[in-house]
Amino acid sequence: MAQLPKHKNYDVVIIGGAMMGSSTAWFLSNMSGFQGKVLVVEMDRTYANSSTAHTNSCMRQQFSNELNVKISQFAADFVKNMRSYMGDDPRVPELTIQNYGYMYLSDNDELTATLRENQKVQIAAGAETELLGTDEIQARYPFYQLDDIQLGSINLKDEGYWDGGSVFDWWRRGAADNGVEYISNRVVGMDVSGGRVQSVTLETGEVIGCGQVVNTSGPRAALTAKMAGISLPVEPRKRFTWIFSAEKPLDRDLPLTIDPSGVHMRQDGPTTYLAGGPPDDEDDIAVDPDDFTMDHGRWENHVWPIIATRIPQFEAIKVVTEWAGHYAYNTLDQNAVLGPHPEITNFVFLNGFSGHGLQQSPAMGRAIAEWLAYGEYRSLDMAPFGFERVLECRKFVEKAVI
Repeated sequence: MAQLPKHKNYDVVIIGGAMMGSSTAWFLSNMSGFQGKVLVVEMDRTYANSSTAHTNSCMRQQFSNELNVKISQFAADFVKNMRSYMGDDPRVPELTIQNYGYMYLSDNDELTATLRENQKVQIAAGAETELLGTDEIQARYPFYQLDDIQLGSINLKDEGYWDGGSVFDWWRRGAADNGVEYISNRVVGMDVSGGRVQSVTLETGEVIGCGQVVNTSGPRAALTAKMAGISLPVEPRKRFTWIFSAEKPLDRDLPLTIDPSGVHMRQDGPTTYLAGGPPDDEDDIAVDPDDFTMDHGRWENHVWPIIATRIPQFEAIKVVTEWAGHYAYNTLDQNAVLGPHPEITNFVFLNGFSGHGLQQSPAMGRAIAEWLAYGEYRSLDMAPFGFERVLECRKFVEKAVI
């Protein structure tokens, strides 16, 4: 049942209450000097079909752009010190990161050179990425078949699985405790005049005045932007996930392995594993944001053969569960679009993460909260993610996109 807002005007209206919306709401409600009213409008308060609910909940520092590395480093710090960030509230759980790392495997000269270049950026930013020859990989992880591999890249510090669900839950709780109002409703229209969004219209008919509007609509981001007359190159793209068990489990943790084919797999539990990947190239297109139909043939015809070839011990495996989720896919450069629109100045983007969203949510929510509260980024300069690059078709270069 739809819920109605308590007020007719808000300083900030956040459209979308999942990971990005709740991160923004929590950080904003803790900003020194910010006393405004904040409304979060979420169309489905169960969050069952959100990207947050379908995430694989991993983080990495193995990016090619220093800013992306620093964004993930803050995420790791926040996760490991969440109770401290949340005022030492004893109810807040103490979380860790399962540091089995990401293992990038290269099978060609171009990718090998890229891994070497990326490592220099990562090391300079304080990451602990190691480059491994095939003998070194085999010694540490003897289960891999490496006949076609030239080089591996792995980082075992602050890289692996983390409990994104708990962070999301406590951001929502904390924001609500701080006075942020969450309602189950839908924004269906905007009144734009004088270079500003003057109000948003809810599905239930209410017209809500707003000082700032934040688009945290995930795969629906372009639909939200369209209400303000803005074209945003973000679309829902399907990504598939499988959880499987093995007849012969590995004798050590499986890093999140990025096979040169694009299929990735990792440890998921003591005796279970997770695998993921996109559709075929010709099928990797925009879908309806409500389309979660699984491609059941994808596993048997593509993913499982690759897994069994890379790790022969996985020749006998059984799918336990599977699901389809959506990337909020930025067709320009697969990186975030962040900050205010240059002409509709109170329309603020937090969109287009293309699979990086969960691990980037602490730094990105903090950045937008800083912008809303102070009119500037104070912790990390997020200007390179600005919407101006979309207007100029100027890509934010990031070579390590999965």
